Amino acid sequence: FAGWQDDASPAEIDRINQLPQIRDEAMADAKTGQGQGDPRAIATVMEPQARTIPAEALTGNWRCRQMKLGLMSPYIVYDAWFTCSIRSDGAGLLLEKTGGTQLFAGRLYPEQGAWIYLGASRVRGEPRHRYSGPPPMLGAIVTPDDQIGLLTGIGDNHLRLEIPAVQESLLDVVEFRR
Repeated sequence: FAGWQDDASPAEIDRINQLPQIRDEAMADAKTGQGQGDPRAIATVMEPQARTIPAEALTGNWRCRQMKLGLMSPYIVYDAWFTCSIRSDGAGLLLEKTGGTQLFAGRLYPEQGAWIYLGASRVRGEPRHRYSGPPPMLGAIVTPDDQIGLLTGIGDNHLRLEIPAVQESLLDVVEFRR
């Protein structure tokens, strides 16, 4: 496993370093008013203490659903569960959301018992986007769809991916269950 800092842009490193403050602000926003979906799901996902999870416990198929906390709406909890997977591709672990209209894919890097996610989002029908990485060379494409996140265990066969958002919300959260 290569170090994620070598593959991340300075802006993404800054965003993940600010995750505790972003999480606090997003949770405060989520409590300020009426959002969409079941607000009890937020506590189910956000309140458990993060747990270490080994690579072998990550691999396989998962059900996943998304939440958006703060900014445009206090919260949006999507009820629908979609297909996600985590697999080894020889170069490391690849996380991918393959169901629904909002899709994403990227690499997982071990980080002190948790996992850093570097990837990119897209909508169904678009080609898969790649994470653009450190400052690009002249002519390279930089995409606003770049993502960085923190994946942690929150229970048996239960994961939380926190993505400091750049559009629509302060924090995108993906819940994974088997």
